[in-house]
Amino acid sequence: MLDIKWIRENPEALDKALAARGAEPLAEKIVELDEKRRSVVQRLQDMQSRRNAASKEIGAAMGRKDTETAEKLKAEVAEIKTTMPQAEEEERAASAALDALLAGIPNVPLADVPVGKDEADNVEVRQWGKKPGWNHPAKEHFEIGEALGGMDFERAAKLSGSRFTVLTGAFARLERALGQFMIDMHTGEHGYEEVSPPLLVRDTALYGTGQLPKFADDLFRASEDRWMIPTAEVPLTNLVAGEILPAEKLPLRYTALTYCFRSEAGSAGRDTRGMLRQHQFLKCEMVSITDAESSLDELERMTSAAEDVLKKLGLHYRVMALSTGDMGFSARKTYDLEVWLPGQNSYREISSCSVCGDFQARRMNARYRAKDEKQTTFVHTLNGSGVAVGRALIAVVENYLNEDGSVTVPEVLVPYMGGLTKIEAQG
Repeated sequence: MLDIKWIRENPEALDKALAARGAEPLAEKIVELDEKRRSVVQRLQDMQSRRNAASKEIGAAMGRKDTETAEKLKAEVAEIKTTMPQAEEEERAASAALDALLAGIPNVPLADVPVGKDEADNVEVRQWGKKPGWNHPAKEHFEIGEALGGMDFERAAKLSGSRFTVLTGAFARLERALGQFMIDMHTGEHGYEEVSPPLLVRDTALYGTGQLPKFADDLFRASEDRWMIPTAEVPLTNLVAGEILPAEKLPLRYTALTYCFRSEAGSAGRDTRGMLRQHQFLKCEMVSITDAESSLDELERMTSAAEDVLKKLGLHYRVMALSTGDMGFSARKTYDLEVWLPGQNSYREISSCSVCGDFQARRMNARYRAKDEKQTTFVHTLNGSGVAVGRALIAVVENYLNEDGSVTVPEVLVPYMGGLTKIEAQG
């Protein structure tokens, strides 16, 4: 959530930021609602002050036996008590209207974020590695997986409908191996603390990270106040919700390997074959909680940690700076890692690393305090995929395809695969 004081003082900057994101201007409406709320609050405070003062004057009048003045003051206090509930209701309504509007406003992009309408305006930052130089034809992952007997989409559809996959044998182990490899790397080499969080969260947690109220259609609701997590960003970031952290304990770095659940609303007809766009998928998540001065450096560090996964897997990728029109709701700046998929002859997102500034912290009321200081400051939050396990599996299968249809296991995964070096036809 944006700082209302900042909006009050920078209405033109807000509308410029919204325009960059393809949204309508809202500053005038916000300032109007804010002024209305502040006016009602001031009137309510004036009434409370006068009520308290009149109550003291009643005591003084009674003390000097000035009954007439005391009765007039009592009548005034009674009138204030009668009108205050209406003023309080006006204040609640004005605050609710303002909060509802603020809750739906996306974060303000940083100055160096490319301005654009959509992903076509993203800017390449760098590349690593090379595309496979085979002589044999490339195939898509689902062709390879079905031919080797390790991916079953028909039975998955029978169990759960579309956008699910059953992995068996070496493919099931490959998914597990990738996840374990990633979590071991981030905890052992990159300084993240492993967390096993709940996969069900309350409304307040999703509000804190920005999924609610605007993106409810993208989520799976389990009960009246329980939602399946769309990403472990939600529980990991909310670990500090409502807390005041000692500045010397920052940064906090968390990682988790969890299943994630997304409705994929609005994606009808996109990536309907295979595992690219699933309702349930495994992902290694990274979350950092920093002070205000360190968050941009932390974004570079987090992105490097995600890149390290792809480098050790030997997968060619590129880093893209997302444009204002393609960034997520809570982000101020985002880097996407796009891995090369030979079967699709294209790059596809496998990780997204974002800095959110204090946007989520304001929604969660998460702050920190420097030693010997009374004043608190909102923390800065970051999140990133380190990386999406299902998409990593797709990339490995397509990039390590052999001419005979088998798949070579990347060297770093062999210990996690029990020594298996090649995936061949099962059964």
